Amino acid sequence: MAGICSSSTLSSVSNFRTSRLVETHSRRTIPGKPLHRRNVNIKAEVTYVNADEAKKLIAVEGYTILDVRDSSQYNRAHIKSCYHVPLFVENQDNDFGTIIKRTVHNNFSGLFFGLPFTKLNPDFVQSVKSQFSPESKLLLVCQEGLRSSAAANQLDQAGFQSIACITSGLQRVKPGTFDSVGTTELQDAGKAGLVTVQGKISAVLGTVLVCAYLFITFFPEQAEKLLQFAPTS
Repeated sequence: MAGICSSSTLSSVSNFRTSRLVETHSRRTIPGKPLHRRNVNIKAEVTYVNADEAKKLIAVEGYTILDVRDSSQYNRAHIKSCYHVPLFVENQDNDFGTIIKRTVHNNFSGLFFGLPFTKLNPDFVQSVKSQFSPESKLLLVCQEGLRSSAAANQLDQAGFQSIACITSGLQRVKPGTFDSVGTTELQDAGKAGLVTVQGKISAVLGTVLVCAYLFITFFPEQAEKLLQFAPTS
């Protein structure tokens, strides 16, 4: 049997969840006799799963979906019956520095990619606590997997014990995996701005070029007659 040290860590691993039992000792001296005090804290590690494993967590273990994306992506598409508490909120501050940053952002990232100018939500943890107890089982989702990981870290520090995230976010989820609500598919909710228009234009031009190539290949005589009507300099 292993001995007990001044601090020891015991780990247990299940299919979806890893927990850590951290045992610490502190010593207080009283006249004539040392007194040992032991404190035991339970700390849960964040679990990362793929989409299929996430569905099992929901159906079998009773996890609740918490969407931490900003409102724009959430409104484009979100999982049906999920909760929404954004990790970042739109930054409407009017100090000079923020105004400059917002203007630059809106003329580049906002214009081309449709990304809102945001800041960290100072009420994120408190908003989650107002809806869920620390014992709640939460599956955090975002578009790329970065915000859900950051949100999980905050909730972990706040005492939540059962937290899971979808690896790489909703952008890697196949269509039809989850019942969704919105104007687009879950994996496309992060796409906005001029890049979406550019993609459509490129698709149209590509289709036109392919059709022209096929027409010239299979109907060379008709193509030659059409070219005769083309204006020449």
